[in-house]
Amino acid sequence: MSAPHEPEPGPAAARLTGRIRSTPSALLHEEVLEPQFTYEAEHLLPWYAAVEKVLALEYRRMGLVSPAEAAEIGRVLHGLTRDGIAADPAGNMSDLAFALEQHVERGLGHPVTAWHVDRSRNDLQATAQLLFGRGLLLDAAAALLDFGLAVHRLAERGADLPMVGQTHLQAAQTMTPGFYFAAVSEQVQHTLRRLLATYDGINLSPLGSGAMTGQELDWDRVLMAELLGFAAPGRHALAGVASRAWVLELASEVSLFGSALSRFTSDLMDWGSGPYGFIELPDELSGISSAMPQKKNYPILERIRGKSAHLSAYYFDMLLAQRATPFSNMVEVSKEAGANLRPMFATLGTTLRLFTVVVERMGFAEERMREAAEREFLGGLTLANELTLRESVPWRRAQVIAGRYVLAAHAAGLRPRQTSPDLLSAAAGEQGVTLRAPAELLAAAFGGAGELYRKTTAGSANPESVRALLAEQDTEYERLAGAWTGHRARVDAGLARIDDLLGLSAPGSPA
Repeated sequence: MSAPHEPEPGPAAARLTGRIRSTPSALLHEEVLEPQFTYEAEHLLPWYAAVEKVLALEYRRMGLVSPAEAAEIGRVLHGLTRDGIAADPAGNMSDLAFALEQHVERGLGHPVTAWHVDRSRNDLQATAQLLFGRGLLLDAAAALLDFGLAVHRLAERGADLPMVGQTHLQAAQTMTPGFYFAAVSEQVQHTLRRLLATYDGINLSPLGSGAMTGQELDWDRVLMAELLGFAAPGRHALAGVASRAWVLELASEVSLFGSALSRFTSDLMDWGSGPYGFIELPDELSGISSAMPQKKNYPILERIRGKSAHLSAYYFDMLLAQRATPFSNMVEVSKEAGANLRPMFATLGTTLRLFTVVVERMGFAEERMREAAEREFLGGLTLANELTLRESVPWRRAQVIAGRYVLAAHAAGLRPRQTSPDLLSAAAGEQGVTLRAPAELLAAAFGGAGELYRKTTAGSANPESVRALLAEQDTEYERLAGAWTGHRARVDAGLARIDDLLGLSAPGSPA
């Protein structure tokens, strides 16, 4: 029996492969391939071009193309813009790598036979995606530094202003806004350090991995990695094209920081509410009620907290898209699982810019904050300490006496500074304790903001301790800024060197 007749391959299929005999369907093109092409052409094209330039240099080094041919390939790539390519099912199967290959071929004065020999789309796109993600991280780090420095300045401004500190949403101890925002600054620096470690961990080039098992020509993977600003090439070919763990690592760090931002914003929302009134934002950062003309709302804080939730949602989206997939090159992992990487970083950028302007424009209602601190019995711990250290009262019994005194003072309608030695002596007497100097104990415990200065440990709310920490943070911000600037400079220097080696007159770097 004769074999059934098979149709001749279509134009694109005939040029690109002998394996399939038709171009992508209209449905596949419209719903999947063209949107993917448009996204990559808009955001990843400069990185694809940079990788192709490096490959042209390698072909030149291996003697597979002449110096003039390599320069011409570089020239065509250098002049490529988004408008120069389009998704075309019949011409390039709506694939950016094929479109880029054909664009270069059309721009050459004559065919260059060996160009693209021993190549795969797999490591090409893995490298371009990582370069793109690395650029997003560098931009995010810059925004995070700006936010941290703004918070740091705010902390310096409020290091001596007493306010109520809470635990379990109840008044607990005296602190200051400077003490609080120094903690926010600590979290920013912690995140910047973790992201630096993440950057170092992912900054390994997949280029040279091929489809999954490496390549046959003697590619200089070390040099290719160096030119693209990587620390080194990845050590395993399969991991180079199969793994997108770097996407999850970035997203997890962003998600963790988003959770911290949400908690900080919750405090500011409380402090700006009617019952507190501790902070105020200018009118241009405020909102109104359409029905209640007396209200001044702060919806910008709600926006910040709301957007921080998206950061965790993006992480889970990326995580779920990778789990239960084979460890090989998979479109599900390489394209779908990273689809929200840019939206995540865009959301982070918006959130940080909003939060930065909030802390830069925030005002403290100082008298209201002091009055609230003076209204609460925040020196309970100090009173218990004094009972033990001055009067030799066992610690747990001292706690009971201090608590009894606060109850009695409340019942008598006294405020903390309206101390009553008689009430304290009576509370102590109930526990079988006779006090020698109850007035001195109460003066030490409820002397107002003086409680702040009784803290002696490093990292405490004592304004001197806060200022010492802020000075350390100053130095750390300089170090962190230098480290991130160095990473960006290495990338820019590599890209400039690529163009210089190709003899291009106007070096450019992908945005």
